[in-house]
Amino acid sequence: MNVAILAHGKFPNDAKTAVGICRYGDQNVRAILDREHAGSRVADHLPSVADAPIVPGIEAVPEIDDGSIDALIVGIAPIGGGFDDSWRPEVVGAIERGCDVISGLHYFLDDDEEFAALAADYGCEIRDVRRPPDDLSVSEGRAGDVDARVVLTVGTDCSVGKMTVSYELVAAARAAGIDAAVIPTGQTGITIEGWGTPVDAVVSDFMAGAVERMIVEKGADHDLLVVEGQGSIIHPAYSAVTCGILHGAMADSLVLCHAAGRERVHGYEAWELPPIPTYRSLYENLAAPVHESEVVAGALNTSHVGDDTGADDGDGGDGGGGSDEAARRAVEEYEEALGAPASDPVRFGAEPILEAIR
Repeated sequence: MNVAILAHGKFPNDAKTAVGICRYGDQNVRAILDREHAGSRVADHLPSVADAPIVPGIEAVPEIDDGSIDALIVGIAPIGGGFDDSWRPEVVGAIERGCDVISGLHYFLDDDEEFAALAADYGCEIRDVRRPPDDLSVSEGRAGDVDARVVLTVGTDCSVGKMTVSYELVAAARAAGIDAAVIPTGQTGITIEGWGTPVDAVVSDFMAGAVERMIVEKGADHDLLVVEGQGSIIHPAYSAVTCGILHGAMADSLVLCHAAGRERVHGYEAWELPPIPTYRSLYENLAAPVHESEVVAGALNTSHVGDDTGADDGDGGDGGGGSDEAARRAVEEYEEALGAPASDPVRFGAEPILEAIR
């Protein structure tokens, strides 16, 4: 599928969904929409992915052989998941061009009267991937019964790289001959995989059940399931989602994800992050009454270490930037604090994490 991705003013550092699709999706990205970086190219910001032009708007997306892209994807995931009205002309322009629109916002585009009417007129589909199924129910505590080994990526904060670690870990497992799959719980993973449940949009009573359902459905098909974590157990806004996934997944192993140098909660800077050992105790102790889970490894995002370009310290930046020597020291310090093997899976590979899981 040929796609353009909307990421105005945010690519790549704060465009988690856009970067995730560029790195791990099978979509053919024809252009990134970002007024701030228009005229540059994806390779200028993310050298490890397929290149594409960055353009100021939908009207500047280059034509292809059949005359059009297939879909516009909203590649931004702002706090709260709201829709910025300055994006409206892009969505309208895409629909008028005959494109479907795929969005992971909490604001459902299909409920917008203007967008819905235009989509009907032009025969386009609007897909709100953050709209949960309407037949979810409470957990029955069955995820721990699957034959597959279940791993959950958990975080010290939001935007530390849990989705990225999930995909890098599955890629490393497959390279090692292990039948592995991602269980997508957020808008980026769902857009990449084409299936999944947006846990942060699910009624609280049904969160654990939503995760359990996905694990039970895939448990017989794979040997290793890596559940994409969300938020953090200490986050003042997102901890409920984190706990729902933790109990619903009934994971055998946990991988603690952290951004090097992060000291305060992203977007909630009044709150300090606790010491790394505290996280290990919190996650293991909270999981234990439902299912014994152990933090067996850590994943450290070093994308900004030794880099003076302002690279992202969350899911968006390129893990290959900055100084490898400084990054290795940061990983070693993280290992010591965590008391478990660690790696930056983008910069140094996920094999140490996989070995700890095995």
